[in-house]
Amino acid sequence: MKQLNKLYLGTNTKMYKTISETTGFIERLQELTKDISREKLQLFVLPSYTALESVGKISDPELIAFGSQNISWDDQGQFTGEVSPIMIKETGASIAMIGHSERRHIFRENDLEENLKIRCSLRHGFTTLLCIGETEEEKEKNISDEVLKEQLKIGLYKVAKEQAHGLWIAYEPVWAIGVNGKPASKQYASEKHKVIKQTLNEIFGEELGEKIPVLYGGSVNNENAEELISMEGIDGLFIGRSAWDADNFNKIIRKVMKIRNI
Repeated sequence: MKQLNKLYLGTNTKMYKTISETTGFIERLQELTKDISREKLQLFVLPSYTALESVGKISDPELIAFGSQNISWDDQGQFTGEVSPIMIKETGASIAMIGHSERRHIFRENDLEENLKIRCSLRHGFTTLLCIGETEEEKEKNISDEVLKEQLKIGLYKVAKEQAHGLWIAYEPVWAIGVNGKPASKQYASEKHKVIKQTLNEIFGEELGEKIPVLYGGSVNNENAEELISMEGIDGLFIGRSAWDADNFNKIIRKVMKIRNI
């Protein structure tokens, strides 16, 4: 198992930035990172629904990809409050995130629902970022590996091999996310990434499975980003509040690029 040649770095702004704050953040991040070749670096930002159209007007897709924090499993219908993939695509977004722990544990989404969303997202040509991760209780019961395998196997059920190139995976242990999150050690994160990679190889075959980027997310910051990105199986970082300031995100980007010799 090797790291991919490309480095994946991104953030999800959750429900924190207004439209003007989001566009200001994107513009600043583009300006700070425009000197970096994108041949081996993929930057992405997932803003709120309300900011997607405005981001589409000011962002340069060659510098920063952007996408949705969630997506409906159907194109249209009587789903009050949901946003369809067709609506998201109109904004220019190219990524759809599915299964973030807050969607699973606050809004009670399950693996079967995530599977419907993943298949819909891929059908519409989005790069589909599937988030998986175990709770602290599951970790304490030593069933983390089983949980991750189940989330992958159900979430990716009936995803065709020819669609594998459109998948990214984010490993975000639930206990490591948020204000009170406890970062996973670099050894623990690497171990779980190996489990994820092995499971992807089982589902799609080694040739395709090894090419799917697997990112670590969960209290990534200036202090631990370098050691995490140095570990086997970690192809990128999905960063929270440490990336919400463009200048600080730029610092993290440049730190981890040095570790990966980019």
